[in-house]
Amino acid sequence: MSSAQMPPWLQEQLMKMQQSQQNLESIMTQKQHLEMEKLETEKALEELKKAADEDNVYKHAGSILIKSTKQEVITELEERKEMAKTRSAVLEKQESRIKESLKEQEAKITEMMRGPAPNSAQISKAPPSDDNPRK
Repeated sequence: MSSAQMPPWLQEQLMKMQQSQQNLESIMTQKQHLEMEKLETEKALEELKKAADEDNVYKHAGSILIKSTKQEVITELEERKEMAKTRSAVLEKQESRIKESLKEQEAKITEMMRGPAPNSAQISKAPPSDDNPRK
């Protein structure tokens, strides 16, 4: 069925579903970036903990490196790791909601495309309702 033959209500539902799918893809991409950031942070913490307390330690500040203390950098990395964990939990909830919404949208589209059930012959004799999405 081409889009010219598709009823407007179906086009609208399909557009909503497509938008939800795009949102889901965006969230999944954000989760991937967050996971990479988390792994990098954990690796940096692991290496930093191997260093002696008196070793020189540097941290990124934009495009330059700044001398810092081991404990200060550990604290910053731990905070970054905790922030990533929180953001990940939020994205996880958003992903769940969108997946549930997609299931509902899919069911709604399927139901709307099927039309009235075969045993509803008596119902179809009733006057048309104003809330019929196919109008």
